[in-house]
Amino acid sequence: MNPSTLIAPPALVRRAEQQDTKAIQALDSAHYLHPFTDHAGLASRGARVITRADNIYVWDSEGAKILDAMSGLWCVNAGYGRKELADAAYQQMMTLPFYNSFFNTTNVPAVQLATKLASLAPKVGGRSFEHVFFSSSGSESNDTNVRMVRRYWDLLGQPQRKVIISRNNAYHGSTMAGASLGGMGGMHAQGDLPIPNITHIEQPYFFENARPGESEADFGRRAAGWLEAKILEVGADKVAAFIAEPVQGAGGVIIPPETYWPEIQRIVDQYGILLISDEVICAFGRLGHWFAYEKFGYRPDLVTFAKGVTSGYIPLGGVMVGDRVARVLIEKGGEFNHGYTYSGHPVACAVALANLELMERENLVGRVKDDTGPYLARRFAELKDHPLVGGAETCGFVAGLVLVKNKATNAMFDADLGVGMICRGHCFKNGLIMRAVGDRMIIAPPLVMTHAQIDEMMALIVRCLDATLDDLRSAGELA
Repeated sequence: MNPSTLIAPPALVRRAEQQDTKAIQALDSAHYLHPFTDHAGLASRGARVITRADNIYVWDSEGAKILDAMSGLWCVNAGYGRKELADAAYQQMMTLPFYNSFFNTTNVPAVQLATKLASLAPKVGGRSFEHVFFSSSGSESNDTNVRMVRRYWDLLGQPQRKVIISRNNAYHGSTMAGASLGGMGGMHAQGDLPIPNITHIEQPYFFENARPGESEADFGRRAAGWLEAKILEVGADKVAAFIAEPVQGAGGVIIPPETYWPEIQRIVDQYGILLISDEVICAFGRLGHWFAYEKFGYRPDLVTFAKGVTSGYIPLGGVMVGDRVARVLIEKGGEFNHGYTYSGHPVACAVALANLELMERENLVGRVKDDTGPYLARRFAELKDHPLVGGAETCGFVAGLVLVKNKATNAMFDADLGVGMICRGHCFKNGLIMRAVGDRMIIAPPLVMTHAQIDEMMALIVRCLDATLDDLRSAGELA
């Protein structure tokens, strides 16, 4: 079989309706191993082929228009079809498409982007971020954090401080170190994970972990206390750092109570451990701030970023390195034996600069904070009245709802029913991309979304919830 006969020539690729879906699916099944995929199952039904996109919408090879309420994968903050970003990539490719940052060399876009990021990172509690280490993804960035944290303590004469504490159901990437830092049981079950000296505490999920009658404020303080208990269990002199997402993303948009982060800050200060804020999802306007630590008022030493820095147009990640760590690495460290071929890639950095300029020009961060974020919160809260919804909450431009069998008791459905996947299936059929995490349904729309588009999305969500309710009633799972 000649693959060239199965796919439309380049001149036709721009038109979704002219793609040969079955041919592409056949080649996909034959050659492409997807991330986080049951490939036998995928081969039996065929992958959905996405061919083009504009603003907040994507189109598949059958011509169906789909509202992308997940921003691709939490990343297309500025929306699809931004010519400014394509132009920035083209111009940089024609000027300097690549050069490495090894061997005492640098490039202009990388320097400019590092400077720009340092200017955007707010100073909280006297701590500032003047240095950036670039990677190509959040996973690579968190691998960098492990190397950087352990090197920091070695240089301070405390090499026994190797243990990094994370949380159950956290997501910090899919490399060996990233998956170990994360708290996903399915990932740990494959590949003998986590690697040594990484341990986990429970997540601050009020809906699931609160005691009867416990207030959110009391729960937040108690959940933070799990960190202190783990530090004491491991031994404070052995703990290097605590890593956490400001709001857990892939774990189901788990938004901690307001009391959680202040208590976490008190604990890391008391025991002198480093604090890593994994903002791969939460930075660059997603929560209405350039960086989410500002919203919650804590003082991290390292900040992981990726995704929204380029609005997903080209891979780029990195670590904002606080002065406390940078000073030790620079003044005491000599050569730091770590890095990547594509650290500070000039094209990626040029696109990031154009993306940040676009976001500033259109005030996307301010709009999420003061306008569209509050509007989404009001509209999303209306879902609490739906018979299937046990709770619905937002934080900036992320939101999650939980599907329950009994609203009065918050009794959950049997996990084997896969109610979240049933709902997700209806979303796909009705032109909406909404993600299922167990029986939590989550969204993270592009930041360019308007009030009218939020209304459009909400109507689709209600339609899909109603269809899921009908299915469950027909199956005898609900009266």
